[in-house]
Amino acid sequence: MIFYPKGRQISKCVFCSCFVLLLFASACSQEPADTRAADEATIRNLDAQWSKAAEARNLDAAVSYYSDDATVLPPNGPMTTGKVAIRALWATMLVPDISMSWQATKVEVARSSDLAYIMGTYHMMMKGPKGEPSMDMGKFVEVWKKQTDGNWKTVADIFNSDTPLPAPPPPPKKK
Repeated sequence: MIFYPKGRQISKCVFCSCFVLLLFASACSQEPADTRAADEATIRNLDAQWSKAAEARNLDAAVSYYSDDATVLPPNGPMTTGKVAIRALWATMLVPDISMSWQATKVEVARSSDLAYIMGTYHMMMKGPKGEPSMDMGKFVEVWKKQTDGNWKTVADIFNSDTPLPAPPPPPKKK
């Protein structure tokens, strides 16, 4: 027996049980391994594959990078939520008269390794109404979320042009 001040006694069994419980509790409270670097590499790779799918005008592949409840915020258009609506949006962009690609410039993964965001730039080449080529360059932000199956999917996507809007026409002259 172990003796404590003021005549208290405690059995070795209780002492050992408390010690084992303390060890178990400290082992359980250890932080999980930091996987941010591996997650960043995975997301960069997925985003590069996604850009290649868009360059190839592969609609199914382009839409597959979104979660089922994702939202896209396109320039000069309404917010689009859900794969059916996102597919319709992408169908207007993956046509023969448009080519696009993008590149991530920054990927940041949360310490929890369940959320990440990407910022980058895009290039888009289009044919105008008279067949003349028109180039657009801009920037984007994508929010990626790790799904229950461990795969990363985009849950929010916004992009907008660096090209300034055309100047408004002059007001009509007063007579």
